[in-house]
Amino acid sequence: MKRFLTGAALLFCCALAVPALGASGECSLTGYDSFACDVAVDGGGITFALPNGDTFVFAHEADGAGLGYVIAADSQPGRSPAQLGRFFPVADRDGCWFAPIKEITFCASIAE
Repeated sequence: MKRFLTGAALLFCCALAVPALGASGECSLTGYDSFACDVAVDGGGITFALPNGDTFVFAHEADGAGLGYVIAADSQPGRSPAQLGRFFPVADRDGCWFAPIKEITFCASIAE
């Protein structure tokens, strides 16, 4: 069974402002098939590693929306992450967000 992260769950986590908690789950990002991942949820968003070693970060802003970034696996100090744009919750797909500018979707679910 999977538990999908929703905008409401993300807001709840953000309200608690707890330290990052990692949990086994399933993730997807445009350009990758679904893959097993460890999802970290903290007071500011969601983080998970991509199959190529890069890290995806979703930084919550408000109303379930936020900014998406990719941090390269070989990132050096002072190097900025790649910005993917502003993501909005997908109304009919719990645990998924969409960035209309670059047409990127990501999803995250946690195994129960």
